[in-house]
Amino acid sequence: MAVKTLVAKDWGRAGARTWLVRRLRAARRAGRRDAGMSTSEYAMGTIAACAFAAVLYKIVTSEAVSGALQSTIGRALDAPF
Repeated sequence: MAVKTLVAKDWGRAGARTWLVRRLRAARRAGRRDAGMSTSEYAMGTIAACAFAAVLYKIVTSEAVSGALQSTIGRALDAPF
């Protein structure tokens, strides 16, 4: 709910500000409840990152991508100014 809408409900500017401050504090407290990832979540994230890196490495080192990168770099270096 926007502050202008709250002011329009005859709460006044101070009432709307108080409501907004209370909502922000409640949201901040709710965010603190989850301290972070557990060990198993870190492990799954690490495995997923390693798998993604392996797939990306295979794609980038393939003949098709390697040739395309070499031709693109070659054209960029041979560009007339």
